[in-house]
Amino acid sequence: MTRSMPIIEVRKRLTALPEELEREPLAGAVAVTRRGKLVLALMTWDLYESIVETLEIMGDEDLMAALRKGLNQADQDETAAWDTVKAELGP
Repeated sequence: MTRSMPIIEVRKRLTALPEELEREPLAGAVAVTRRGKLVLALMTWDLYESIVETLEIMGDEDLMAALRKGLNQADQDETAAWDTVKAELGP
């Protein structure tokens, strides 16, 4: 759950926020407000990287087609045993 914090409060707590966000990974990000309007989002670097990676994947038509195909195969129980896949990949 994203929490909101005025920019004045963020200034006071900036050096402590990384640890707070690491301790509370479900918090996601801090929505920073100025005069009641959302102006920034503060988040851990790991969360930022995962969002960027997700956007890159979603923007790649080939990867999305492969993902949809895999999900459809899983829904239709058209999966392969791990030992079979491992043997096909080789040592």
